[in-house]
Amino acid sequence: MILKEIFERVRPFLWLVPGFLLWAAFPPYGEKIDVLFALAPLIYLSRTTKSAKVSVRRWFLAGLVFWIATLSWMPAIVKNGGPWPLVILGLVGLAAYCAAYFALYGYLSCIFWRYVSPSPSPSPFLRLAGILLVEPVLWCGLELVRSRFLGGFSWNQLGVVAVNGGFGSPAAFGGVYLCSAAIFLINGSIAGIIERVVESIRSQRERRPAVGSRLRSLETVLVFAAVWGIYSLGGSNSYESESTATPKYIKVALVQRNFPCVFKAKEDNPYEVYGRLLDNVGVLKPDLTVFSESAACEFGPVDQQGVRRFAAFVADKTGGSATLIGGTHFADDKTYNSAALLSEGELQIYDKVHLVPFGEFIPGDKWFPILQKLAPVGSCTPGEPRLLRLKDIPIGVAICFEDTDSALVREFAAMGAKMLVFITNDSWFSQSSEAVAHSWQATARALETGLAVVRVGNSGVTETITPEGRITALFDDRGRPLVDRAGTMFDRIKIPADGSLTFYTIVGDWPLGVAFSLLLFLGILVYYKHKYEKRRYLSM
Repeated sequence: MILKEIFERVRPFLWLVPGFLLWAAFPPYGEKIDVLFALAPLIYLSRTTKSAKVSVRRWFLAGLVFWIATLSWMPAIVKNGGPWPLVILGLVGLAAYCAAYFALYGYLSCIFWRYVSPSPSPSPFLRLAGILLVEPVLWCGLELVRSRFLGGFSWNQLGVVAVNGGFGSPAAFGGVYLCSAAIFLINGSIAGIIERVVESIRSQRERRPAVGSRLRSLETVLVFAAVWGIYSLGGSNSYESESTATPKYIKVALVQRNFPCVFKAKEDNPYEVYGRLLDNVGVLKPDLTVFSESAACEFGPVDQQGVRRFAAFVADKTGGSATLIGGTHFADDKTYNSAALLSEGELQIYDKVHLVPFGEFIPGDKWFPILQKLAPVGSCTPGEPRLLRLKDIPIGVAICFEDTDSALVREFAAMGAKMLVFITNDSWFSQSSEAVAHSWQATARALETGLAVVRVGNSGVTETITPEGRITALFDDRGRPLVDRAGTMFDRIKIPADGSLTFYTIVGDWPLGVAFSLLLFLGILVYYKHKYEKRRYLSM
């Protein structure tokens, strides 16, 4: 009796465990296997409860635990000048906003299962449709909305774990969301097993046959057949089989400086710092040397003489390498967060398209200029998507948060990019898990586009990623990504010789968007049909 009382008291808190398990699958712990079963108890709940409020509440609380934990790096910005009340408010507000998508899934899923299971013997066809189509489309559709709505917060989709665990091939066909679908199907299969076990126990207690036990056993087989089909689609879009032309390679040097986020040099002369970092690079004769976001702030705006002199210095140290560096750019009284490519005296500039709200601008600050004083780096203006060109090689550049934006990076690939370069300044959140969590998002972009990625972080992760998702990173002595110490790495990057594109680059998120919209539309029709029939019955 005592144990039963204890269990009854702690049972409401057990529904928070899925949130902790899901968090453990992502950095800093990266226990990737957890993602395969973390959501199963919540899926079981939304399938079996008759109360939509219960489903919403428990999905929301689990989501809130997950998002607060996975965004726990945000307070690290306090030591870099962020006012802690606003930082904590931002953390809780963003976590609650993202958890609302968990709650919305809990509501929509519960309503669907209440419609499908009005009796102990639901339609096997509708049940299979719910498990194989409705549930994954609902979840992935909500991930997509979160990634696009109000500028989007595209962070830590379920598929990010699969991509970084070596199981990301479906991303070439359906983006990171198709990987999320495969993971959600596996969670749903485990939820089905839980249903069968619970039903078996209840039937034994009540001395009655279990409901639909044989059909429900078939569900597990069909789910894994669906997962196999998803990975078969990914394999059919493999990069090596698409191209018959001989690829070429360029040599790239990646330089991680690790200057403070307030852009004050650690030493009096930044040329001495970079000189030491580039001492051994000249022997390798790189074609391109990449520096992080904001690195040019030590030398001036990216279109001014200070940066040109630095590019000449880099060319001298490296034997003629081109320079790609991030910094600010001013034009027509507007401020841009930019990347500059300087090669043989030619300057090309890419202005960041996807700005970070409350970081690089305050919503509405163009109409109310007084708000511009609240932006930590000033009120920036978004640019237009464009490619930079290193001789005959088109390059897509993403700055900071842009490497989480699959739509923007896919646009670069569709425009003809042959290589992707991501530069970021993670020093705002230095000595936190943010740097590694941020780098996990970038891996999906390589698989989605079939293009190699070169990534340089300031107090972040510096790495190269092959189109198949294999990572070569700047590591410390313990085999961890070198985040808080300066360093330089070198790699040869494969440049595709033909213009083949992945299916995801061509089609994008339209299939998922259409399926999600159609599902919501059908749900609304069914809801109003039932409402109409109920009114008609009562009026008779």
